Amino acid sequence: MTTAPQHGRSRRPPLPRGWRRLLARLPIGLYRVGLGPVLGGRLLLLHHTGRTSGLDRRVVLEVIAHDAEQGTWILASGFGPKAAWYQNLRATPRARIQFRDRRYAVAAHFLDADEGGEIMARYARAHPRTARRLCAFMGFEDDGTLGSYRRAGRHIPFVRLEVVRREDTAGRSLRRH
Repeated sequence: MTTAPQHGRSRRPPLPRGWRRLLARLPIGLYRVGLGPVLGGRLLLLHHTGRTSGLDRRVVLEVIAHDAEQGTWILASGFGPKAAWYQNLRATPRARIQFRDRRYAVAAHFLDADEGGEIMARYARAHPRTARRLCAFMGFEDDGTLGSYRRAGRHIPFVRLEVVRREDTAGRSLRRH
């Protein structure tokens, strides 16, 4: 059975520090030198605005779901609502992403608990081993059923990014059809 962290205390792991932080940020360097597309369609580079500094910030995140026709991506904050990128999007929902070799201007929409539960259940059907590891990483117990993933997803902050306009690889704005 998937349960929320007991007594309201988070059992999520601490943010990476030291060499683990360097390793986690390595994909940003790949995007900087033009090799982001080798990471495939499971990751994207998010450019967001720092809520206090106002500076451009970057993070590479896993894509939970992508709808190319609708121009949407769904992301999960595995470190919870206190993750810097999540808080920054809360403060300034407009951002830019690079997905494969394309760039897009996007707007962030924060999903409710019920939507999160359904997204996690769909993700678990598509990626059962990864879903089980993610639940363990985030401190949720699961029994492998869709119901347990649905309960876990209710406690994970999910964000849907929607295209505002597409940019070409040089950063020039292209109209969305």
